Amino acid sequence: MTTRYRLHFAPDNASLIIRLALEEMGLPYETVLVDRARQAQRSAHYLAMNPNGLIPVLETPQGPLFETGAILLWLSDTHRMLAPAPDDADRGAYLKWLFFVSNTLHTDLRMTFYPQVYIGDDPAALAALTRTLQARLKTHLSHLDDVAGTAPRWLDPQNPSGLAYYLACLMRWMALYPRDGNRGWYDLAATPHLRTLLAGLELRPAVQTARTAEGLGPTPFTNPQHAIPPEGSAT
Repeated sequence: MTTRYRLHFAPDNASLIIRLALEEMGLPYETVLVDRARQAQRSAHYLAMNPNGLIPVLETPQGPLFETGAILLWLSDTHRMLAPAPDDADRGAYLKWLFFVSNTLHTDLRMTFYPQVYIGDDPAALAALTRTLQARLKTHLSHLDDVAGTAPRWLDPQNPSGLAYYLACLMRWMALYPRDGNRGWYDLAATPHLRTLLAGLELRPAVQTARTAEGLGPTPFTNPQHAIPPEGSAT
């Protein structure tokens, strides 16, 4: 590894969150495409870094890291950027919402994408689970919009945090996936404070770089379109 970090990525996957953080921090890094079309995330080499076979992995001088929230927190604490410092009065609030986004919002969203992994293939059960999860996601976003309305500095698009980018990417995917499912439950206008956050993030140089690298289109958060990446596949 010729640079300090190597990001194993697939376009428009959770690795996008880490790419945005690295770009916002101005840290040099290399990228390694994980070819999902060939199930490269299931290869012995990749599983040696992340036994769960999920994307992303970030190689660091201390070894490979996985889990998006953990990578964000490690980068922030290592470089004192994109999050309140451990002795900051805002640290507790930041951490509780970071873990809420990582452990609750992201988990529920993933289940809406792959419900059969959790409960099998029965159509009625799948439909019921999806409806429940979509209702939960709307509630989660409402809570986060209330938080954004209090204008915490870690949700300031002019000085974004890792959590801000994490949330923006999840909301992007809510608008886009599943391709063949009902996405009518998602309404960005219902969360006006979060919409302001997403619009501001779209102006950041880090987002402009990621847009080009992963083919995300001109408004990747407020009016997203399916990625047309220069390499690899988003699905």
